[in-house]
Amino acid sequence: MSLKGNIEERACELAVFIIENRTTVREAAKRFGISKSTVHKDIQERLPLYNRSLYLQVKEVLEENKAERHIRGGIATRQKYLGQKH
Repeated sequence: MSLKGNIEERACELAVFIIENRTTVREAAKRFGISKSTVHKDIQERLPLYNRSLYLQVKEVLEENKAERHIRGGIATRQKYLGQKH
């Protein structure tokens, strides 16, 4: 799924995807075939100009992810050293 054309549409689609799936920027970038920095730019800079209410919703999910990332990192490290794949 690639939305490289219409930036406004891509920013909105990214936000909806992140909100509906409670996903991370990394997962969204992988799903849409774009870089993490492009996801950040679309969400942080472009989306507030097009759709403020959607921006506020996605911002909430991303702040939650940021608060939890140390937990996910610890789990991933533990799995790595136990030889498990996630």
